[in-house]
Amino acid sequence: MDKGKRKFRLPKSLRLLLIGVLTFNLIWWLFAVIFQNKALPNPIDVYAIFPKTLSEGMFAHAVASLRRIIIGTAIALFFGLMGGLLTGLSKRANRLLNPLLYLSYPVPKLALLPVVMIIFGIGENTKIVMIVLIIVFQLMISIRDSIRNINKENFYVLSSLGATRWQHICHVVLPGILPDMLSALRVTVGIATSVLFVTETFGTDKGLGFFIVDAWMRIDYLTMYVGIVMLSIIGFSLFLLIDVADAIFCRWSKLRSGH
Repeated sequence: MDKGKRKFRLPKSLRLLLIGVLTFNLIWWLFAVIFQNKALPNPIDVYAIFPKTLSEGMFAHAVASLRRIIIGTAIALFFGLMGGLLTGLSKRANRLLNPLLYLSYPVPKLALLPVVMIIFGIGENTKIVMIVLIIVFQLMISIRDSIRNINKENFYVLSSLGATRWQHICHVVLPGILPDMLSALRVTVGIATSVLFVTETFGTDKGLGFFIVDAWMRIDYLTMYVGIVMLSIIGFSLFLLIDVADAIFCRWSKLRSGH
């Protein structure tokens, strides 16, 4: 077969993505047709008003939500990485912090929302702090456990070459934990988006959480669903961005696993 005439094919991940989107919308449409309820509008009607709603103010709410997610996740990733490196590379630090990690990890962080609001107020800081509190421990534990799973022979090779502690971190630890860190980040981005929705219903007039609840209170179900779709698009876009980063920076892990 002539290579120049080879048919173009979408990557498998994109094909699965398109199938998933189509399947979801088909199920949504079927339920809307079956139940015939104003609280469950037809997806076609929702998508029809999407551009108008976006231009009439929803874009500003989406930008506010996206900014909070990015800032909160970036801060949590920084502290999660520092804590994960510390506990993963130092047995003494792990013995000291391990009880704190296991005590704080299962605590429902949303229950701390009133406390955080009292300390930081009901403005922007509270929303970011809540995102950090809820995902930082999960990132820290995932990174620490990933460091423990690195083959010790990799450290021995560099040590025999006279590598410093910092060179071990740069050339063995960080590349070794990157796939697991990105996997944990996929999960935590979804959690951050969910948390943001809750926190944006308090003390703000900007954000998709506020936008969705405001539409719900006005019994404007079409606009409410547009907000839900927009929040889903933001979460999905961040998830896809992490997938792209994984494909670019973690090719070696795919080759090693045979995928």
